[in-house]
Amino acid sequence: MELERIASEEMDIGLIQVYLQQLPDKALRFGMRVLLALIFFLIGVQIIRLVRKIVRRSLKRGNADVGVVQFLDSFIKAVMYVLLLFMIASGFGLDATSVVALLGSAGVAIGLAVQGSLSNFAGGVLILLLKPFRVDDYIKIDNDGHEGTVKEIQLFYTKLATPDNHVVIIPNGSLANTSILNMSTLGERRMDITVGISYDADIRTAREVILKVLEADEAVIKEKDHLVFVQELADSGVNLNVRCWASNEQYWECKWRITEQIKYALDDAGISIPYPQMDVHINGGINQL
Repeated sequence: MELERIASEEMDIGLIQVYLQQLPDKALRFGMRVLLALIFFLIGVQIIRLVRKIVRRSLKRGNADVGVVQFLDSFIKAVMYVLLLFMIASGFGLDATSVVALLGSAGVAIGLAVQGSLSNFAGGVLILLLKPFRVDDYIKIDNDGHEGTVKEIQLFYTKLATPDNHVVIIPNGSLANTSILNMSTLGERRMDITVGISYDADIRTAREVILKVLEADEAVIKEKDHLVFVQELADSGVNLNVRCWASNEQYWECKWRITEQIKYALDDAGISIPYPQMDVHINGGINQL
């Protein structure tokens, strides 16, 4: 028994010595694999960039929509990076067939884990097919009130630039399942401005003054009807609705400018704009509000 124990220990020591002798060679081979994998990855990244550049140029030459170009570019990027990682992993002895089989067997769990991403991907495809909006369109989303200019339609999300220069990133799945107000589709947008005048002012005179302001503004589309009508007999005055049309590009500047010019014109005509007030009538010593 003692001889067997000694022989076993000598064998273990021999195996350890052999392992230590082979360790530098193994470390060198592993380091070479890592170095080659890094070089292969860098080369693959450059190839992916080149392929994406060629695809983008081809789509632009074919007059493809900007949103389609952005979506396909992000899709090609994701697919090619996955393939690149699989190729590098196979260089370390990883069997791609085994990985695919493992992914297939775990498909249900993976599907639940990436359910949101798949929904966003499907939403992006629907947006590109149905085209409810395009890049550079100004849209408003009903469910959360976000609005802005569409800048990018990516694989899983869409970027909006708000009027105050913020970027809103919205999942494509949410966009595909909500009501969207596209303000750029028809090229022209109706403008509604509420202007209050006092009850003592003459409505006909106020209407003429405001119509002159609309006629004088170059951004107002003259072929469209200009309307000034009584919208409401409010508590403190008469609310007039000023309605005209402007192009999408000039809408906001035109609206701000007209609102300011109406104030100046009404002041020049001696028509006051009321502010909230309360009249107190005294009758028989009793205050009646």
